[in-house]
Amino acid sequence: MKRVWNITNPAIHSLISFDKKGNLNANICSYVSVISLKPKLYMIAIEKKSKTHSNLIENGFSVLQVLSIKNISLIKILGKKSGRNFNKFNYLVSKELITQWNKKNVIKDSCGIIFLNKINVFNTIGDHTLFVFKILKTKTISENNILTFNKLVDDKIIL
Repeated sequence: MKRVWNITNPAIHSLISFDKKGNLNANICSYVSVISLKPKLYMIAIEKKSKTHSNLIENGFSVLQVLSIKNISLIKILGKKSGRNFNKFNYLVSKELITQWNKKNVIKDSCGIIFLNKINVFNTIGDHTLFVFKILKTKTISENNILTFNKLVDDKIIL
């Protein structure tokens, strides 16, 4: 039986972050939630030891994407490899998985794109930090074939 925090079926996201030189990193996020509609705010929990965490401390702008089932092959690369040791942007470019939206690099075939600006950081006693972001711009590409937690479990990618 799954632990209680694994019995829901949230969408799987990728968060693109940038270091102070503008270099792109991408990771996988499952702890993502809308926390306000006025103003529109998202909260994302990011592992403290990750490259994404370092990037978000340095640079407040990021791109959150709702992944589609077509993106399932990216889970092990973006979620299990560290951006500190592996250039995820070069990998995505080499596989022709990057496209442009509003002059920003985004992952192809996602279901939705959200431009975010960090407005607050909450350190926790746990292994993740909570980042709060204001939504700058969004685009819904598709409401179908959203990649979910259960799909990753069913395909034995996680758990």
